[in-house]
Amino acid sequence: MADYLPHTDDELAAMLAFLGLSGLDELFSVVPAALRLAGGLDLDEGRSEPDVVAELEALGASNRPIGRDLVCFAGAGAYDHEVPAVVRALAGRSEFVTAYTPYQAEVAQGVLQAVFEYQTMVARLAGLPVANASLYDGASALVEALNLCTAATGRRRVLLSAGVHPHWRAVAATMARGTGHEILEVPLDGGRTAWEAVPGAESVGVVVLAQPNWLGCLEDVAAARRRADVDGALVVVAADPIAAGVLRAPGSLGADVVVGEGQALGTRLSFGGPYLGLFACAREQVRRLPGRLVGETVDVAGTRGYVTTLRAREQDIRREKATSNVCTNQTLMAITAAIQLSWLGPDGLAEVATRSAQGAHYCFEQLCAAQGVVPATTAPFLREFAVTTSAPADVVLSRLADEGFLGGVAAAALTGTSDRSLPDALRERTVVVAVTERRTKPEIDAFAAAFAKASR
Repeated sequence: MADYLPHTDDELAAMLAFLGLSGLDELFSVVPAALRLAGGLDLDEGRSEPDVVAELEALGASNRPIGRDLVCFAGAGAYDHEVPAVVRALAGRSEFVTAYTPYQAEVAQGVLQAVFEYQTMVARLAGLPVANASLYDGASALVEALNLCTAATGRRRVLLSAGVHPHWRAVAATMARGTGHEILEVPLDGGRTAWEAVPGAESVGVVVLAQPNWLGCLEDVAAARRRADVDGALVVVAADPIAAGVLRAPGSLGADVVVGEGQALGTRLSFGGPYLGLFACAREQVRRLPGRLVGETVDVAGTRGYVTTLRAREQDIRREKATSNVCTNQTLMAITAAIQLSWLGPDGLAEVATRSAQGAHYCFEQLCAAQGVVPATTAPFLREFAVTTSAPADVVLSRLADEGFLGGVAAAALTGTSDRSLPDALRERTVVVAVTERRTKPEIDAFAAAFAKASR
């Protein structure tokens, strides 16, 4: 133990003497014998640094990175958008990379201001007046939104669209086992949420949908608002921040809370993270806002400054009365997103969304021209769509990988047999394809040719 903790032998001896113990074995004797590891850890002997590096490099070489070996047409929550050099350079500065949560405003003005700007941009994308200083990822942001809305309405029943990403729905279901929330999943019809499939009930506290949904289809947010009003419920929209470049802000259509995944705003795909949870809400709910909120003020000399205005954390002010147990945030990813949005500006964000949509629709037409490839949905889509093939989706994707394409995501890999977003007869043969502004016409044409061959 002493080999791995920053304590000297003298410090350990002083601690044991203070406790009146003869050694570390006696210290750990409080652990019942049945719980102790008998015989020690079965570990190999240590190896030299060059040997370890060589083995790790060999393991890393088994990966096929996007951009070098594979052209990416996969999405379903994580997207291959362009990250400009300026974003990488600024977000990689040591002042941001090494900074932790800015508890002391007097020494963290730069970070606090950057987070304040991030909040402002997220609020504008959402069309709501307040955004927090970020959450872990989109799924955890959804859970926090459910907590906020059920606390505000006093009702624990949730109408959750099957168009919300399956992983997010799984996280919400896990949360509900502890909180007692009753989640009713609303099916899709042709790719859009069929709100009429669930009768009205006064016990509903929150209505949740995604825009666009996980199959890429554009939902009717106003229809969800009308459905929520039947029960006096609040509306949560899981919104794509890139889509905000061309779609109306969810807040302007009646959303009370907007959440999202911010990976597309300057963070590369990596190996599943770290990502960024976006969260914005109506002013009426600001006291229930999870995490923290950075505010702008002036000091005693009248100089503009930034402070942590709200920290409604379970470990902090509210303790057992808190509606959230969020402990920290994703400051570096949030600052990265702010830099990306600042660099793009409204026109640049609109261009990214437009080029992605144009590429997606062209790709859709090319894929559906192949024999045995048909649309899986009938609803309009933006930059992502689902097609059904005559061959199993996992077989098609394996063949595409052999041709140099990360060809999409198999719907069956994300959903279970009880999922209500796709008919059972289609699930095993459905591929969700995404196109970003990075994909060129030659890449799409080559992908369509490979797809036609792979789906036979």
